[in-house]
Amino acid sequence: MDDRRPWWRTAVVHEVYLRSFADGNGDGLGDVPGLRERLPYLAGLGVDALWVTPWYPSPMADGGYDVSDYRDVDPRFGTLDDVDALLADAHALGLRVVVDLVANHTSAEHPWFRAALAGGPGAPERSRYLFRDGRDGGAAPPNDWISAFGGPAWTRVTEPDGRPGQWYLHLFAPEQPDLDWTSPEVQEEFDDVVRFWLDRGVDGIRVDAAPAMAKVPGLPDAGHPPGATFASSEWVGNPHWDVDEVHEVFRRWRRIGDTYDGDRLFVSEAVVNGPERLARYVRPDELHTTFNFDYLKAPWDAGALRRVVDGTLAALAPVGAPATWVLSSHDETRHVTRFGRAHSGAAVMGFDAAGPADLALGLRRARAAALLTLALPGGAYLYQGEELGLPEVEDLPADALQDPTWERSGRTARGRDGCRVPLPWSGERPPFGFAPDGVAPWLPQPEGWRALTVAAQDADPSSTLSLYRAALRLRRELLGEQPLSWLDLGDGVLAFSRGPGFRCVVNLSDRAVPLDGLGRVLLASGDASAGLPPDTAAWLAP
Repeated sequence: MDDRRPWWRTAVVHEVYLRSFADGNGDGLGDVPGLRERLPYLAGLGVDALWVTPWYPSPMADGGYDVSDYRDVDPRFGTLDDVDALLADAHALGLRVVVDLVANHTSAEHPWFRAALAGGPGAPERSRYLFRDGRDGGAAPPNDWISAFGGPAWTRVTEPDGRPGQWYLHLFAPEQPDLDWTSPEVQEEFDDVVRFWLDRGVDGIRVDAAPAMAKVPGLPDAGHPPGATFASSEWVGNPHWDVDEVHEVFRRWRRIGDTYDGDRLFVSEAVVNGPERLARYVRPDELHTTFNFDYLKAPWDAGALRRVVDGTLAALAPVGAPATWVLSSHDETRHVTRFGRAHSGAAVMGFDAAGPADLALGLRRARAAALLTLALPGGAYLYQGEELGLPEVEDLPADALQDPTWERSGRTARGRDGCRVPLPWSGERPPFGFAPDGVAPWLPQPEGWRALTVAAQDADPSSTLSLYRAALRLRRELLGEQPLSWLDLGDGVLAFSRGPGFRCVVNLSDRAVPLDGLGRVLLASGDASAGLPPDTAAWLAP
């Protein structure tokens, strides 16, 4: 295995949703000190790096993705000294750290936006954002653009003299005004922000909502019908998403990143129309990797999954970028629950089809999907708790919901809180070691999670946690950048080799698949003694 390759080409990165990982100061909210205390767990799991969701000062209108200061840490999460200590400890354990950069929009509490409101129409401070006069004498939004959280993407302001005034654009919540990336001042500010965190020693930057950062000049109508949802994976030629000029921003950042040592990473969140459009984000002079949402959204179906794998690898080959596979995140319904539903595919931002879930079936499929994901060429991102087999929490009380989707949808879509419930570490009852006994976590944990804690699974060789640990260890020992070659084991079965010493077989059919002659079973998510049962997977060596 060639250790000279950039680490990110085959890395497994663990997403840390900071508010829900571990509470270090006893207030019921996850924080940097809590994460620092649990770094040995991540090192022992076998991942290569961790991506940490925003820790910046924020009013928390969207869980920290509304940033009011890009060069500091929210006091609820810790301090810059805590971050420095976290980086030092992570690096000492062989873990790299990726931070989140929210550059499409700021918080409405950011000093820039406050100045823009105070300045009034025509003020130079408004040129950093997208303020426009409304239609119909100012009473209607400037165009038909929509928000990812539901409803229109425009909010009208009250001017300093008290009269209704201009409108500002927010492709997400009203508390998240979009920046105008044609502004040299905006470009230079974020150049400095990127350098600030790279100078501090972070190993990579995840670019939030990457396709949103450029808009077609003149801000023309998109042609959204009444009641349209934010279906960016279906859009072609949309004036506020995946506009070609966005790539100039990434080339700019890549030039900065390339001046640093250590193979610093840029990874994008880009939900766009197909793998060919996605590949544009990872051209040799742009970002390094990008999350694969087509894979995340695919149903539990052999044909659908193979089409995504083939399409992804074919689209990325010409630009030389590795694939990056992902099953869940802080924005999506957990895949244990999705895979247990009749419709097992995912919709972005938690807008999934409702319906009962067979969690035993979902867990079986999720374990098989983990082996499939970790066997594919390229890198992978794991979302905290998937290694524990956590399901979506679908019965949170309405008064506990905090995701802006809940209110923006008229309380018809519960949003993403169900995948953000704090982790269960130990014990028989909440807070399950996430916080000190007697301290209520910021979202309530189910009583039934006592069987899913890290402590409960730690010594059980059949647990989901043990499966992940074994798979990650073997992945590191057996797999590098060997290409994938498909094997034909019949309909409903995904089987492939990665070089002469490794095969992966995933059975999505309704029959047992014989493993005779394929090799020695190294790891199986089901009993492979008489063949591989449905909804299971195995790794084999000749």
